[in-house]
Amino acid sequence: MDNKLQICGGCQLKGEVSASGSKNSAVAVIPAAILLNGACRIENIPDISDVCVMIDILHKLGAKVDHDKRNGSLEIDTSGIQSFAAPFSEAKSVRASSYLLGSLLGRFKEAQVPMPGGCDFGYRPIDQHIKGFEAMGASFDMVHGLMTLKALKLEGASIYLDVISVGATINLMMAAVMAEGTTIIENAAKEPHVVDLANFLNAAGAGIKGAGTDVIRIRGVSRLHGNFTHAVIPDQIETGTLMIAAAATGGIVTVNNVIPKHMESLSAKLSEIGVEVEEDGDSIRVLRHSQLRKANIKTLPYPGFPTDLHPQMAVLLCLADGTSTINESVWDLRFQYVEQLSRMGADMHVEGRIAIIRGPVHFTGTSVDARDLRAGAAMVIAGLVASGETTVENVRYIDRGYEKFSEKLAALGANIRRI
Repeated sequence: MDNKLQICGGCQLKGEVSASGSKNSAVAVIPAAILLNGACRIENIPDISDVCVMIDILHKLGAKVDHDKRNGSLEIDTSGIQSFAAPFSEAKSVRASSYLLGSLLGRFKEAQVPMPGGCDFGYRPIDQHIKGFEAMGASFDMVHGLMTLKALKLEGASIYLDVISVGATINLMMAAVMAEGTTIIENAAKEPHVVDLANFLNAAGAGIKGAGTDVIRIRGVSRLHGNFTHAVIPDQIETGTLMIAAAATGGIVTVNNVIPKHMESLSAKLSEIGVEVEEDGDSIRVLRHSQLRKANIKTLPYPGFPTDLHPQMAVLLCLADGTSTINESVWDLRFQYVEQLSRMGADMHVEGRIAIIRGPVHFTGTSVDARDLRAGAAMVIAGLVASGETTVENVRYIDRGYEKFSEKLAALGANIRRI
């Protein structure tokens, strides 16, 4: 039976909390270790279900992986991997398994990976991935849900992504580091975890320049070495979720182990609606003393406002005075949370890709579903400010991307428990 979260609302969050390592970085760096000729150590790994699945996949491929959950570290030695075929059931269960295409192709010049799962945000095409792989000399086939890539050799190529795609940027970077010659990816994604992956690969001897800009140049090498340590960056979305939770409850919270630069789009929007945000080195302090003001938001690729903070921000705007809008430009089915939030008292409706939110409202506790990872976090935040008791079901979605989420909130004063 799936766990549930039971929340009694009305408590202000107060105190200090540390953000965990980035989910999005970890699930890219772990499969990238397949490219190494030797062992490596990865630190600041979050203890979340998506990471556990990716570790299990490497185990079943033949890697040696020592996961120390107490200090959040991984020792990975992929020298024993002989197979280019990802285990079906595990790889199918997480979206990030698609990164095995780039890493297995780079190492073996062949890859076989099932179409991945994860949260359902509608059709998520891989055409940009395939376009890039084919430009480097690989052939692609899809049979019975299995994606297969083959190449006699990989050669550097100039690749222009028709749309900004984090997944394609990461996959093509991993394949290109082992290609002959230079690969140029234009209109590349700039997300912090793209830069983190580039730093990991460069530490192993890769020749990647321009990560974090819209043009990435990769000089191919014949081998990547091990024997180095890489620390995953702090989780931008967990940090933002905790900041929004603090603002929603009218509390005072300091989030430590963060990179404030990664939070600029959220910090600016919180300041706009009446939340105080104070940066200090590697921490951010959030506090609210007054009524929130309405705002208009459009989700965009980094450095724009993250789609992964859309549902959480919608909860906060429900508490604001006036009519706000959120224009979702990334995922078609991001609005699955609206029905659940409306059951708690939200006054909002969706027109096309725009959510129209009227506030302020008073949330009332009830039983709601976590329809996906970030929607689940939004339901928890709504429960923190609702009157009465809220039960959030399908917590497995939240566990995919948040390490000890309920425990961290409880340490800040939330009345929350897992049942």
